[in-house]
Amino acid sequence: MPWNNQNGGGGGWKSGGSGGGGGPWGQGPWGQNQGGGGDGGQQPDLEEFLKRGQDRVKQVIRGGGGRGGGVGIPGPLMALLIIGGLAALAFYALTFQVGPSEKGVVLFLGKADREEGPGIHLRYPAPIETVRNLDVLTQKKIEVGFRTFGRGDNVSSRDVQEESLMLTGDENIVDIDFVVLWVIDNAENYLFKLKDPSKTVGAVSESSMREVIGRSKVSDVLAPGREPIEIAVKELIQKILNNYNAGVKILEVKIQQALPPTAVRGAFEDVIAALQDRQRAVNEAQAYANKIEPEARGEAERILQAAKGYQEQTVAEAKGQAARFEKVYEEYKKAPEVTRKRMFLETMERVLNGTDKIILDQSGGGGGVVPYLPLGELGKKTSEAR
Repeated sequence: MPWNNQNGGGGGWKSGGSGGGGGPWGQGPWGQNQGGGGDGGQQPDLEEFLKRGQDRVKQVIRGGGGRGGGVGIPGPLMALLIIGGLAALAFYALTFQVGPSEKGVVLFLGKADREEGPGIHLRYPAPIETVRNLDVLTQKKIEVGFRTFGRGDNVSSRDVQEESLMLTGDENIVDIDFVVLWVIDNAENYLFKLKDPSKTVGAVSESSMREVIGRSKVSDVLAPGREPIEIAVKELIQKILNNYNAGVKILEVKIQQALPPTAVRGAFEDVIAALQDRQRAVNEAQAYANKIEPEARGEAERILQAAKGYQEQTVAEAKGQAARFEKVYEEYKKAPEVTRKRMFLETMERVLNGTDKIILDQSGGGGGVVPYLPLGELGKKTSEAR
């Protein structure tokens, strides 16, 4: 809406009848270059602005810019409209809002005065107090050694070798890409302690990674399991930024890739493959040892328990035989002849039990008896043996 046509004329802002001298205060701070030239400048003062707005509202309600008749606004209603407008303007000038994930830093005459959390808060009107809102919950990411472009499925990356090539402790060169995740921890320090916090975090991250890699062996950097390096880099970055009072908290350092330089990458890959084969062989041997050792221990324990059982059985049998011998000896001392005969008969009974035998009674003239030869049974046994 052009300001130079509020009263139906084209003369622009008028001051005491002069054609283009300035605002209502002449050449003051609100009246410079406000004439009909249209070249822009400072805004008109608040009183003149409200007056022009009131005139414009009257014209709209009466039916368009004062052309033609219409019903005027009653005085009380106009007063309410003016009061409402002033209240809205005062609310806008004396309050500010901080988002759910933000912190607001209030500057009193350009100096940090306080921090406010999410919500609506009071303030002095600008320029006495101004507010800087910072997102302190959203994670920010710094890429070191590479840059990504695009979104979704069209993401591409570009290697930045001046950042990624680093020297290890055993004088080898590695190509490392990593990311650093961080958030704002102290809004006031973040605003005023560093000129460009994002660039500072990136530079400190690169420097810290170079320091940690410079203390590490190339085998530790290229082999899997680089968590100790990531933790050491994170702690070093946080320590340096704390010394700077940067107001930044490092959440995580994640190595995306660690490779040897392109010229010697093939040889390094062979070395890594050999190390992996070595580790695999060690793991297989350890697994076999873990399997066979319990079995061997179990077999040794079984043999030991069997030997103990045999020992106890043999000792018990020996004690029983000794006790039995002592009992027989006691009886033998009482009746030696009878005991000898009984022992002979018991022994013969055990020896001859279950055998084929023929007993010939030679007493009483039995010498004429012809001994029986079991030819049929002998023949049968011979055929079975064949």
